[in-house]
Amino acid sequence: MTPGSPSKRPSFVVAAPFRTVCDHFARLFQKHGILRLYAVGTRRPTAGISPEWTRLLPLFGLLSYAAAKTVPPFYAESFRFRLHPMLDHWVKQKLQPGDHILSSYAYANKSFQWVRRHGGKTFLDGGNSHPENFWEILVEEHRRWNCPYPPVARHYHKRCLAMMEDVDYVLASSSYVANSFLSRGFSPDRVLRNIYPVDLSCFTPRTTPRPKDQPLRIINTGGVMLRKGTPYLLEAFRIILKQEPSARLMLTSGIAESMRHILPRYSDLPIDWSPGLPHPQLAERLRSADIFVLPSLEEGLARTSLEAMACGLPVVVTPNTGSNDLVTEGVNGSVVPIRDPQAIAEAVLFWWQKIQDGTYASGSFDANLLSTASFEATLERQLDALHLLPS
Repeated sequence: MTPGSPSKRPSFVVAAPFRTVCDHFARLFQKHGILRLYAVGTRRPTAGISPEWTRLLPLFGLLSYAAAKTVPPFYAESFRFRLHPMLDHWVKQKLQPGDHILSSYAYANKSFQWVRRHGGKTFLDGGNSHPENFWEILVEEHRRWNCPYPPVARHYHKRCLAMMEDVDYVLASSSYVANSFLSRGFSPDRVLRNIYPVDLSCFTPRTTPRPKDQPLRIINTGGVMLRKGTPYLLEAFRIILKQEPSARLMLTSGIAESMRHILPRYSDLPIDWSPGLPHPQLAERLRSADIFVLPSLEEGLARTSLEAMACGLPVVVTPNTGSNDLVTEGVNGSVVPIRDPQAIAEAVLFWWQKIQDGTYASGSFDANLLSTASFEATLERQLDALHLLPS
């Protein structure tokens, strides 16, 4: 049955190994009565999605958890990637002719093939750039820093590439993602732009004045790794300290193996480390800072920077973060080249000056762009154009 046929209601299967941004898509499908199945490799259901439409695979989560607790992170991640065919096989057994499917990189290769053979459409959640782009830029970065590990396991990368042959539509989280697919042969009508929503009930600007005697506080709430450009952030901070010796850098202590041999070079820097925090405490930490910096080399859409924007911070990001789409130069942030500590430092000092002289307005960013309502309205328009919403 073709999409939009009046005799059959469109139905979607969403497949993910754990709770991800795919949740947002599943909730909207459920809202419109077109979610047939949400298949996730956990033992707990996802909030906001009816158990009626949910199927769980706790074994996947258990094996992933066991690996994370017993082997180093890179090998634990590689083992989890090895489990994707198990998840894929489980999902494929639950498919019905005419189903459409939404999933992400390497999760459901065989399921995508089955859906296309049986009259459905396949949708890729483009949370990162095209696998070729991802691999090329990060292999180069790992080479620059003599990292002994590849960016991700090679078997996972090959599986990601293979999946691209069976993708009908890419739900691109940013122009960076969209362009990476367009430049590799995907036509514009197959690349659909969606901005992931942020919890705007939690991530809000501060309501009290910033203490005037507080020194500059620079924050990054993402992981510490080569992909996120951490060495360039640290080098930039060293430059900043020459002009602002009382400045502090606020980081999260999720240190990837790619950085462990590099981080000792920066042991002299004044860094305020924090463990990973639940959203309410994370929002408070963001509001205590002045400027958010994320010099990533590859992101689909860096939600950490979106959360910072929602909290009223100016951001300094690269064109490869995805969040640069929402930056208005000189108004709510700056976009700097990748691998450029000097440009990062200059942008931070520019914003620090605006904060000090009172010319930065924390309300200059329209946080409604990050709302669930905005996300859903965009996706509804796209599905309607494809005749995949019930009339």
